[in-house]
Amino acid sequence: MKKLYHYYKQLLAPYRLQVLLSVLALLITTALQLIIPTIIQQVIDTGLARADMVYLGWAGGLILGVGLIRAFIYFWQRYLSAWIAQHISFDLRNRLYDHIQHQPFTYHDRNSTGQLISRCIEDVRSTNEFTGTGIVELSSIVLLISGITVLLFLTNFRLAVIALLPMIPLLVMTTRFGRRIGGMFLKIDQALGELSARLQENVAGVQVVRAFAREPYEMERFAQANRKVYEARVRTLTQFAVLFPTTQFLVTLGTILILWFGGQMVLTGELTIGELVAFNAYLLMMATPAQQLTWMVNMAGEASAGLERIFEVLDRAPEIATPREAVVLPPLTGRVEFRDVCFRYAGVGHAALQDIALTVKPNQVIALIGPTGSGKTSLINLIPRFYDVAEGAVWVDGHDIRTVDLVSLRRQIGIVLQTSLLFSESVAENIAFGRPEATDEEIVAAAKAAQAHDFIMRLPEGYSTVVGERGLTLSGGQRQRVAIARALLMDPRILILDDSTSSVDTETEHLIQQALDRLMAGRTTFVIAHRMSTVRRADLILVMDQGRIIERGTHDELLALDGLYREIYELQLSKQHEMTESAIIRKRVGQTRTRESLG
Repeated sequence: MKKLYHYYKQLLAPYRLQVLLSVLALLITTALQLIIPTIIQQVIDTGLARADMVYLGWAGGLILGVGLIRAFIYFWQRYLSAWIAQHISFDLRNRLYDHIQHQPFTYHDRNSTGQLISRCIEDVRSTNEFTGTGIVELSSIVLLISGITVLLFLTNFRLAVIALLPMIPLLVMTTRFGRRIGGMFLKIDQALGELSARLQENVAGVQVVRAFAREPYEMERFAQANRKVYEARVRTLTQFAVLFPTTQFLVTLGTILILWFGGQMVLTGELTIGELVAFNAYLLMMATPAQQLTWMVNMAGEASAGLERIFEVLDRAPEIATPREAVVLPPLTGRVEFRDVCFRYAGVGHAALQDIALTVKPNQVIALIGPTGSGKTSLINLIPRFYDVAEGAVWVDGHDIRTVDLVSLRRQIGIVLQTSLLFSESVAENIAFGRPEATDEEIVAAAKAAQAHDFIMRLPEGYSTVVGERGLTLSGGQRQRVAIARALLMDPRILILDDSTSSVDTETEHLIQQALDRLMAGRTTFVIAHRMSTVRRADLILVMDQGRIIERGTHDELLALDGLYREIYELQLSKQHEMTESAIIRKRVGQTRTRESLG
C-alpha cells in the first residue's frame, strides 16, 4: 500500500482541486448516509410511541430529502472520480509512449515489444479501474466503517464490543490478503506481457510461420503462455474465493450476536427498540462495505502491480539523452571523425568495433564493405548516436556528439535502413515523415529523385494511397524507393544508406543509383553495399572484418593490395559471369523453342 500511495501521490498532484472536491463530496455523502438510521431510531422511539402521524410524515420527508441530496452529490462525486481517472490514464499512456520513444536502441534490444505494449494498455487499464472506482469505494468504506464504529460505541459500548468482535479476524485476514495480492497480480501482469509478446511476434511473422507449416508449434507456444496467465489468475481467485465467504460468515455472526444480546438488553430496559433497530441497521450498513473491502483490496493489488510495472519504465532514465547545456548544432558541413572508437553491445562479451580511427571530409562518399557481422551497421549507428561508444568519441563538425542536442543532430542526418519500415498511412505521409510541413511539390520531387513517382502514380489513389501495415502492400523495391524519398526530402547534410539497394532488382538499382549519384553530391554519404557497382564509385572504401577497418582506399588502390577487397571483388565478378551465362543460355533455349513451334 505504501508503493500505491507513493505512485498515486505523483499521479494526482496535477489534479489537487478536483481531488479535494471529490473528497469533500465523499464526506458529505457518507455523513448523510449515517444520519438515516438515527432518524429511523427517532421515528420508532418517538413517532410510533406517541402515534404522532405528523412526526412520522416529517421524518419520512426528511429521509426523502436526505436521499435526494445524497444522490445529487453522489453523482457529481462519481463524475469527478471518473474524470480524474481518465485524465490519469491519458497522462500515463502519453508519458509511457514518450518515454519508450526516447529510450535508446539498447533498451529495445533488451525488452520485448509485447511486454511494452502490455504496460501501455493492460497495466494502465488496471490503474484506471482502481482510480475511477477503487479509490473512491475504498475511501468510502474506510469512512463508513469508521463512522459506524464511533456511532455504535456512542449508542451502547458493551453491545458495540460484542458486535465488532467478529470484525477483528476479518481485519487480520484482509490485511494479510492485501500483502499477498500485489505479488500475485504482478505475476499475472508479467504472464500477460509474455502472452502479448507471443501474439505480437506470431502476427508479425505469420508469413514465415505458414511458409514453414509451423502453425502447430506456434499454437503450442501460445498455449503455454496462455496457461501461465490462466494458472496465475486461478491462484489469485482461489485466495479470493476463501476470503469472501469467510467475510459473509463473520458479518452474519455479528448480526446474530446483536439480536441475541441486544434483545436481552431491550427486555431489561437497558436499550430501546429504536436503538436496537438503529444498531442493527448500522451493522447491516457495515456488512456491505466489509464484503466490498475484499474486492477493493483485490483491485488495489492489481493496480499496485500495474503501477509497479509502469513506473519500472518511467523511472528508468534514458541511457542516451540530450545533456544539460547541450550545444544546438547549426547547419552542418558534414565532417565526421571517429577517434579511437571501441563499441560493444550490452550483454555481449566481445567488441563489435575496435580501434576505429577515421576522418571523413565534407561531401565525401564513404563505402563500407565486409562480411556479415564485420561491424558496418554498428559503425554507422554511432553517427546519429543510436548507441554510445564504449571508448573514444565520435565528432561531427568539431563537436563530440555526446555534448550536442540530439534533435539538432538527427534532423541533419538522412537514413535509409536495410529493412524499410513504412507506416499505415498514405504514401505522401510516409515520404514526408521527417518533414511533415513539406509541400506536395517537394514530396513529388523527392519521389521522382528516388525513381518512385511512376509506380506511385499507378497506385489506386496515387500519393493518397494508404499502404498496409509496415508497407507490406508494396513490393520490397517499392518500399525501398519510398524510404529513399523520405530520406532525400529531409535534404540532410549527412546521408546514411544501409544496403539501401539490396531489395531492388538490377534495373531498379540502376535507376536509383543514377538519382543517388546526383543527390549525394554536396553531402557526406556513408553507404553499406554488397554490390561493387555501388562501392567502386566511393571516394573512400573501408573494408571491415571482425569489428576493425583492415583496408581502406579507392577501388584501384584496394585491388592493388591483393587483400580481402580483391577477394570480394573477384567473387562477385565470377557470380556475375555465371549469371550472365545462365541468362544467355535461357535466352537461346527460348529462341530455339520459339523457332520449333513456328516450324
